[in-house]
Amino acid sequence: MIARLAALLAGLAGWRRALVAFAFGVAATAALPPFYLLPLLIVAFTGLPWQLEGCRAKRDAAVIGWFFGIGFFATGLYWIAESMLVDAARHAWLIPFAMVGLSGGLALFPAGVAVALLYVRRRRWVAGAGVPFAFALLWTFSEWLRGWLLTGFPWHLVGTAWVAVEPVLQFAAVAGVFGLSLLTATLAALPAALAAPDGTPARRPAWIALGAAVAALAVIWIGGAWRLNDAPDPRADPVPGVILRIVQASIPQHLKWRDDLRSGHVRRQIALSRGPGEPAPSHVIWPETAVPFYLESDEGLRQALGAAVPPGGLLITGAPRFDGPAGARRYYNSVQALNADGVIVATYDKVHLVPFGEYMPLGDLLPWGQLAAGAGAFSAGPERRTLNLPGLPPLSPLVCYEVIFPGAVARRDAPPAWLLNVTNDAWFGRSAGPHQHLALARVRAVEEGLPLVRAANTGISAVVDPYGRVMARLGIGVAGVIDEVLPRPLDGATPFRALGEAWLVALGLLWIVVARLSSRP
Repeated sequence: MIARLAALLAGLAGWRRALVAFAFGVAATAALPPFYLLPLLIVAFTGLPWQLEGCRAKRDAAVIGWFFGIGFFATGLYWIAESMLVDAARHAWLIPFAMVGLSGGLALFPAGVAVALLYVRRRRWVAGAGVPFAFALLWTFSEWLRGWLLTGFPWHLVGTAWVAVEPVLQFAAVAGVFGLSLLTATLAALPAALAAPDGTPARRPAWIALGAAVAALAVIWIGGAWRLNDAPDPRADPVPGVILRIVQASIPQHLKWRDDLRSGHVRRQIALSRGPGEPAPSHVIWPETAVPFYLESDEGLRQALGAAVPPGGLLITGAPRFDGPAGARRYYNSVQALNADGVIVATYDKVHLVPFGEYMPLGDLLPWGQLAAGAGAFSAGPERRTLNLPGLPPLSPLVCYEVIFPGAVARRDAPPAWLLNVTNDAWFGRSAGPHQHLALARVRAVEEGLPLVRAANTGISAVVDPYGRVMARLGIGVAGVIDEVLPRPLDGATPFRALGEAWLVALGLLWIVVARLSSRP
């Protein structure tokens, strides 16, 4: 039965081959946040290698991989189209071009995986049970490459499938999200070794490899459960004297920058900040661009914001910022901290900007306009910073999608004690995007062994402990506040934080050895 299915998939051609590959890509998306239908990843990553078994030419493999990628990215990143509906009259016509261009471009990575797998099989570097290990290694390398090429976009990674299974998620503290991806892709692809399109029954190495992989998952699962069982209650011994109030005003994006409403938005957030609380908050946090004005040039506004600051505390808020003389100004997407006197005591300028949203690639050469409404094109800040603020442990500020980059959320020479992610996911409505964003942020907390505090304009705001557990959250579209303690970081650096991607390199070398050994008759 299994061999017959493998032969059927390998024998597909033409539009049927493309359609099935596309369907496998959709199935893979369903295994990731926010759906977490993990068994569908087995369907996708077993079916794809079976399809590739029928390829004789690189072009055929590329077509299968590309259509798989189209299904994977078009359904996984559909929410990007939501941002173009905020000002539909101007931008809705761009949706088909943007989605085809984005998913088609990202699909080149799975296409490259397919071609590379065909190449190593033809050279007889891998065969039989070694093929799934080679596939998983190539897939993980493609994710890593996607994470830095052309400024990087490490979103929609298969390792995030385990965010819903917290014991397995703990493995990110050792090998990071790409280590999780390598493990996940291997487990999902190994059933492909149990059948060959020619009806040859699975050989002993295939069963040994599958058993070993399942055993490895069991060890990781049990180890993660043990780690969580020994983890202290984050509320039992928090950072003393710190109660954070996270404000989520839930301001729709199409109203956020209207001149007649901006002052009202600020007043609304001040009112939420001043509401009752027991115990009273010591510090207040607002989301990305929560203040839609330039604080440097508006002393009256800074004084008004002082009313939102608890006694002896601070207001930490996202706000646009500029510097330089008129006619030569540079604008930044910033995080600023103000005291009760309205004095700006610290500033961080976002380093990793969103292409097409915050700046236009080759904008000086090409005549296209800014897609995002607001302050206009931003400049990148000079460097990642660790902020030392009165009454708080050192923190690493992360604006919006800066939190999605593994190993790049905290300075190693000035380590923070917690991560602060301010974001405005209102661009993406009630889609899967905000859920995926939070899932990626939770992985960063586990990797770094640091608590993470997230303030999002329309949600999902949350406080996450250093084990990736959500202590408190406000859902999408909910207006309100979170009053929560600040958990302590782990004692000492996690293996991932200490060695970074050295663990991934070690695992990659191990996978090459296992792939070769599993390829023997």
